[in-house]
Amino acid sequence: MSQTLKIMSFNLRVDNTGDGINSFTNRFHRVVEILEQEKPDLVGFQEVTDSMRARLRDHLPGYTVQGCGREKNYHGESMLIAYRTDAVELISLENIWLSPTPHVAGSTFGGDQSGCPRMFTSALVKHNDVPLPFYFINTHLDHVGKDARYLGAMQLVQYISSHREYFILTGDFNATPDTREISLITKALEARGAVDCTAELGGTFHNFGRLAPEKRVKIDYIFTDGKCESAYVVEDIPVEGQFYSDHNAVCAYITLE
Repeated sequence: MSQTLKIMSFNLRVDNTGDGINSFTNRFHRVVEILEQEKPDLVGFQEVTDSMRARLRDHLPGYTVQGCGREKNYHGESMLIAYRTDAVELISLENIWLSPTPHVAGSTFGGDQSGCPRMFTSALVKHNDVPLPFYFINTHLDHVGKDARYLGAMQLVQYISSHREYFILTGDFNATPDTREISLITKALEARGAVDCTAELGGTFHNFGRLAPEKRVKIDYIFTDGKCESAYVVEDIPVEGQFYSDHNAVCAYITLE
């Protein structure tokens, strides 16, 4: 028995009052509209602050929302995951920092990494129509350090490789497809059939429409060792100058057995 799941990766952009009409508080209704329109089975969110996390939990009926902040007090931006409560059961949950001390909250690699701790949230889940559980993992790699991103990608590969279950990995990797961190993920996991479901998609970061289509870069991904059926960028047509985010969300249909 197999089941095709709809997966979304969605960078929400932190709630910054300097974004004006596009601050999260102002465009939150558009975020909800997109989620209601797309109806993913599972979604990985990035750049979710404490207040944003609370609003999502209160306004996403039918979904269970999991994850904690990346700072040492477990507050701050989270790599939040959400799944359909009626179809997905949580078996276990881990919040792991991308660092030499992955279980120390707020820890980093140092070196060229920015001052932002980076982490991933991993949920072992069971879908009603899929015989075996699988890992749903969501992350956001560093926006400054190339070495930090590569080390983060390596840590993710090691984590995935230590488990035999299917995996789905979503996130904003702050890296284009030609970089060594993205190549590491695809090549290191190639033996288990892993692919980038979003490989054929165009740019996903548009900076609230400030970047022309030809200048937009692809930094949002969905990887899996399941069967990728198709993927697409969720169009963001502004309404009176208001976008749903500064990134396009991406969706993929993935079949697991």
